[in-house]
Amino acid sequence: MAEPLEGTFSAEHSARLLRNYRYVVERTMRALGGWIALTPELSAKLLMGRHVWDLAQQCDAFGQRLPELRSRAHVSEAANPAVATFMDSLEDAEEPDQTVERLVGVYGVLKPHLLATYRDHLARANPVYEPPTRRILARCIDDEERHIAAGETILQYLAAGPRPTERVSARRRHLEGLLAAAGGVTGDGLATRDALDVARRQTDLSDDAQEFIRLEKATGTWPVPDDLEEAQRSFAAALVAGDAAALARWLAPGLELEATAWSSLRGARYSRHLTVAFARLGHQRLLKTRLEGPSSSATVLARWTSSPEGWRIAALDVAGRDAVRPA
Repeated sequence: MAEPLEGTFSAEHSARLLRNYRYVVERTMRALGGWIALTPELSAKLLMGRHVWDLAQQCDAFGQRLPELRSRAHVSEAANPAVATFMDSLEDAEEPDQTVERLVGVYGVLKPHLLATYRDHLARANPVYEPPTRRILARCIDDEERHIAAGETILQYLAAGPRPTERVSARRRHLEGLLAAAGGVTGDGLATRDALDVARRQTDLSDDAQEFIRLEKATGTWPVPDDLEEAQRSFAAALVAGDAAALARWLAPGLELEATAWSSLRGARYSRHLTVAFARLGHQRLLKTRLEGPSSSATVLARWTSSPEGWRIAALDVAGRDAVRPA
């Protein structure tokens, strides 16, 4: 007959597991917080913002539990170097057009693994002398179920179409391979992932992914004045065509084309343009345009000001450039 005080984990082993959990949760929290500014899609921004707070609470709970297990408080520890490599790879999706890569890494690979790991730990944690750890794990399980359900909904919305689906599959295979090579976040092997029917889970209002999507769709039509929209369209077409004379006519008096970011764009081949952001700054308007070509892309930020002759550009900068990834 099993003794009620017998348990799977010693205090030292439990502390090590909590340090391992805290390591990946802390890094995920920081990654999500940093990605918010890089992510253009509103639905994904809201998703990440909601979950950063939950992860901060998890980190704090793990950290406060450690002294009770005769370990230093608030210490994070990678189980092995391969776990650090996995997290490095998960965090490397830092380009504005890599939102689906960010989401599949966190919500399609890491969090389902954490959920299975927490469930396995909870099932084996002794109910007599480990109630504090069990309560923390139960809270984390609840968080991860909500996070996965919301994350998968946003991912399916943003990854519609064959090319995004291929990117999701490639990213998932890559990260799952690294995670398996690390032996999971604890280094002890991958916990069995039962059929996790979390996609249909009733979520709290704060995690209502469908509401995030509705908010994103509601802001799909930007309040760009008609005359500015026409000027922006003509200006962007001149950028794609590489027509310096046409570009110069949109510059405000006193601004020379050679003194702008045009010098870094000249010579590149672009085939299409897309307005990706609009903002009001006092009497001026900021418009961000993405230029896409066969071998490279660029994001251009123009500050427009109204004049007696119509809208003119007071400042022109390149916000980012990158090479197009092979399909």
